[in-house]
Formats: sequence, structure tokens, C-alpha cells
Amino acid sequence: MLDGVLQDQPPPSSGSTARQVFAKGLRAWVFAAPSPSAAKLGYLRAGASSPTTEKPAGYEGCPGGWFRVDPEGFVCTGPTATIDANDPAVIATRGTLPDLSRRLPYIYGTVRKPGPIYRRVPSAAELAEAEPDLGERMSAWLSAEGEIGAQYAPQVWLGGAPVALSAAQAWATQSSDPLPPYLELAARGATQAPVAERMKPKVGYSLLETFLSAGRRYGVTSDLTLIPIDRLRPIQGSSFHGVEIGKEIELPFAFVRALDAKYWTYDKQARKFREAEAAEYRSAVHLTGKQQFFHGRLHFEVDGGKWLSDQDASRIDPAKRMPAWGKNGEKWLDINITKQTLVAYDGEKPVYATLISSGEAGLGDPEHTTATKRGIFRIHTKHLTTTMASDEVGEEFELRDVPYVQYFEDGYALHGAYWHDRFGVPKSHGCINLAPEDARRLFFFTEPEVPRGWHGRLLPVKGTVVFVHA
Repeated sequence: MLDGVLQDQPPPSSGSTARQVFAKGLRAWVFAAPSPSAAKLGYLRAGASSPTTEKPAGYEGCPGGWFRVDPEGFVCTGPTATIDANDPAVIATRGTLPDLSRRLPYIYGTVRKPGPIYRRVPSAAELAEAEPDLGERMSAWLSAEGEIGAQYAPQVWLGGAPVALSAAQAWATQSSDPLPPYLELAARGATQAPVAERMKPKVGYSLLETFLSAGRRYGVTSDLTLIPIDRLRPIQGSSFHGVEIGKEIELPFAFVRALDAKYWTYDKQARKFREAEAAEYRSAVHLTGKQQFFHGRLHFEVDGGKWLSDQDASRIDPAKRMPAWGKNGEKWLDINITKQTLVAYDGEKPVYATLISSGEAGLGDPEHTTATKRGIFRIHTKHLTTTMASDEVGEEFELRDVPYVQYFEDGYALHGAYWHDRFGVPKSHGCINLAPEDARRLFFFTEPEVPRGWHGRLLPVKGTVVFVHA
């Protein structure tokens, strides 16, 4: 998985009949035993299903009955789960599982211009009432240049697929896609007002899919509401990711983490360092092992005789003293706040390295600042995606479906960050921000794994060690 290729998972092994249990809520909890007092092991999300048994395993605290899921645990059928394949919620969420083969499991956008969120596709009259300035605003959006305009990254809305029509062409032709089945049902039984709520600034939304209706493209959120994509900025996510040690590069090496980094050469005759060409931002460069001070700054020698300042790069070396968990053969993550690096180990062997963004307060007090908490922890909860938010005055934000989240201490987690591309620089509110592809690879590297079809896992057994230090 560290090479970015998701391994084929074995087929379900419950040995059950064709009967399935379907999740129909954002969290259908999996319990260790058929009882509400049993330990929670994790949860399934709407759109997921699991082979199960013909008869329930019991009814304690669950009138609908407890049904087994793969590979372990029981789900209570009721508001969040069902064995009825024709349940409207099951039909509505069929095919909405996250795409784990991509660095971002959903389509993402952040609010550019707050406006209404719809329960169903609004009629022309309803649009005129909810968005009276729509025509004027759409005209400005279609003609704007840069990231605020319609031509910026339109392929995002199609999940990365080529765009057949430009936004302007689609609007001019008033074209429409077939409505998803559940939206057809919603249109037939339209009794509620079309507007469900209004967007807020600084919110990042995840979308299951998008479609055109009368020339306007809407995104379908995980709670099956509709957002006009012209009010969102499309998120492509950083293309950066780390390297496999021993396959792509050997130790020692360094990540270039300064935008304006330069190589230097040593003029032996003049006994001076001279500026050479620019060093590629965030590239991994092999080092000879030699280092030297020049003008009071340590420099590393790169293959070929050039030198790189430690102010511009982070050197990756194997652990100087192997901890007990490494000697015991456990997987573990070594996170260096000063260098802004993460090295993944399989026992005593370093296997992967990348750049991170830790708390923007650096080495400050994590109790009173946005610094990352340091210490030795274990991953205790994993989510394929989950919402993160802050209500701190001046720092309010809400980010839906943050990808590949691994909590290791209280509210501190490793997770993908789709909203910035400054990995190698402290940037977060205390978590360990990873480029989306790094977050994806490490999520499937750490232990224990999230079972196939589950969206989240609570870890009653010990998870992978996370060692955070300066």
C-alpha cells in the first residue's frame, strides 16, 4: 500500500446467505455483541452493506433485531440499518461509497459565495425566490478568471473525468443530466420548501456526485442535500507524496522544503561556496553523508558534489536508538516537529518518509496554543472520513469528510488536508496534516486495519505507535 496501490481485499468470509444488512445512516454502529451495552467496534456508513445471517442474533434493546456483519460484530436494524434492500434510504445511497483508489475519496469544494442548500432540485420559480440575483451572479462567475471563475479546474466536479462542455456552454444550452433515482422520488413528493439551510463561510463540503439541471451543476452531499457548484471553489488536493525508502531512494536523503531553495558548489581554488541552480521544491535528494558549515549554517552534500543548506531541507536518517516497539517488530511512525517530517517503520526498518504540517505554533505549549502535542501515543480511532470543526473566535471553520483520519491522543490526529499545499511548514491547528495521498497510504499501513466496507474503527486493541518529538 505504501506504493499507492490499494491491495485487493479478500471477499467477505462470514459464510452467510445472500441476505445483506445495509447501513442507511451516517453511522450504523457495530457492537462487539448483540447488545447496546457491548463495546463499539466501529461503524458502517450509508451506502455500505455486509453479508449477514438469515435470522437475527437477538433483540436486546433492538426491536428490529441484531444482525452480524463481516468480519465481526453486530448491527441493530432500525433507524440506521436495515435488511430491506428496497428501503428508500438504501436505494438513495447505493453506489455512494468513497473511492479509496484516489487520493481524495470524494469530490471536494470550499464555499466561495455562501448561498442556499437545497433539499431537491428547485423549479425556476423557486430559484428566482431563493436566489433573485442568480442571472447576474452566474454571468460574473462564467466570465471571471482565475480560481473564482467557472473555468478553474472544472474536471474536479466530474471526479477528474474530462469535461465535455465548458461551464458557459452548459449554461447556454440549458442542458440536463438524468436525475439520480432518489431525487426523482423527492421531486414527485415535493411538499417541503426546497431550501434546507444556508451555507456558511469557511466550510469545506464533500460531494458524492454532481449533475446538470437546466444548465446548472449541483453537487450531492453525504446527507443527500444539493449544493450549486458555482458557489464553491473546486479542490484538487496536493499532488505531493512521500517516497518509499529502499525502493525509490536510500538513506540518507533530504526533502527540499523551502520554495526558494538553492544548491551551492564549493570552489576549492577560491575556498568559497558559490550559488548554483535552484533545488526542486519538495524533491527527495540523496546525500553522500558529508556535511559542512558555511557562514554559520550547516550544509549537506548531495550526490554530484553540490551542497544544500539545512535551512532549506530536512535530512532523513534512521533512528539513532531503536525503541522497544521497533525491536518487537511493530509498525510505528516517527514524527519530527522541528524537521516537519514523518518516517514510517516496519519494526526496525524505515519504509516510507514524507513531509508534514504540524501545529502552526511550533514548539509552543499545546494546552494554550495550536502546537502539536508531543509524546508517545497509539492510534485509537480511524475514520475513512470525518467532519472536523472549530468554534474558536477568529478561527471558526468546518471541514466535511476530512480524509483518512487517525486519532492518536484526544483531538490530535493524522489526516489528509485537502485545503492547503504547504506540507513541510507548520500549518495546522494541532493535528498532523498530511498530503492526501500520504494520508491514504499511511491509513492502510497502520494497524489494525479498518475492515472492508466499514467507514470507521474504534480500536479496543493497541494501534500503531505514533512518536511525536522535536
